[in-house]
Amino acid sequence: MRLGLIGLGRIGSFHADTLSRLPAVDSLVVTDVVPETTKAVAERVGAAVADSPEALIRGGVDAIVIAAATNAHTELIRAGVDAGIPVFCEKPLSGDLSEAAAIARYVNDSGIPVQVGYPRRFDPAFSAARAAVESGELGWVHTVRSTTLDPAPAPRGYIETSGGIFRDCSVHDFDTVRWVTGREVVEVYATGSAKGDAFFAEFGDVATAATVLTFDDGATAVVSNTRYNPRGYDVRLELHGTGDSVAAGWSDATPLRNLEPDATWPAGPPATFFMDRLASAFHAELDAFTAVVAGQRTSPCTVDDALAVAVIAEAATLSLQQHRPVQINEVRPS
Repeated sequence: MRLGLIGLGRIGSFHADTLSRLPAVDSLVVTDVVPETTKAVAERVGAAVADSPEALIRGGVDAIVIAAATNAHTELIRAGVDAGIPVFCEKPLSGDLSEAAAIARYVNDSGIPVQVGYPRRFDPAFSAARAAVESGELGWVHTVRSTTLDPAPAPRGYIETSGGIFRDCSVHDFDTVRWVTGREVVEVYATGSAKGDAFFAEFGDVATAATVLTFDDGATAVVSNTRYNPRGYDVRLELHGTGDSVAAGWSDATPLRNLEPDATWPAGPPATFFMDRLASAFHAELDAFTAVVAGQRTSPCTVDDALAVAVIAEAATLSLQQHRPVQINEVRPS
């Protein structure tokens, strides 16, 4: 198949390498707003060059992968759908919740498959955690803990346009706990601190956050996030049920120092970057998309999934601002 990749920044360039190595991809066409970047990536991976997203789609591709800036996502999803080709889009659907709801409706009405990028769904341990829930071996799951701790803050300019920690970082945890448990969130309470670089407070954001989610069956999840975890990039999940407890993300690369006497685990070195920690998941995610393009499977992360996560993030943001629990129905788009 011939795929088009739109956006060649940090994640887009990484995806170019992955896509160029997938067995199902016969050829790749790339484009970016910076022509020099397009040329450099194309030469590195042996891809063809398009001058613009419009030219890329007009040139004839079987599907597109969107790794462009967030403010371009909705327009590019619509362009792919209008061309009648499957779309993979990095999260989020949009930085605006109403616009995200509108594009989700548009996609659903079209019948064109769209997959949204939440790679933890393709991490083997996280997948095993979901299977443990589905099999019933955990009994009734009453407590979930999900963690994303970044080694250091992104640059000021990125934080300014990120939409805040809940929309940018916590959404990965929100998607994980919703997907693994198979339950819907009904209430959100979030708190946090802007301690750290001054620009977090300047932008009304926080650098460290804790979010308590209540599910429709009464179970609760605690989501922990920070921009300051210099030991490494920490992504973990715990599930505790009446029958058993399991964890994902514990390995020799887990960035924690064990203080138990004579402990030698985790042996290290710690994971320090999300692309390294989740490299196999990113590969599996895009490989799954080629199966979607081939008509061999449905989208493993739909626009409805992405919208549900965006609603949770909106509720968390409101909860932080107003210092109160927020019911999901308060912020759900009509």
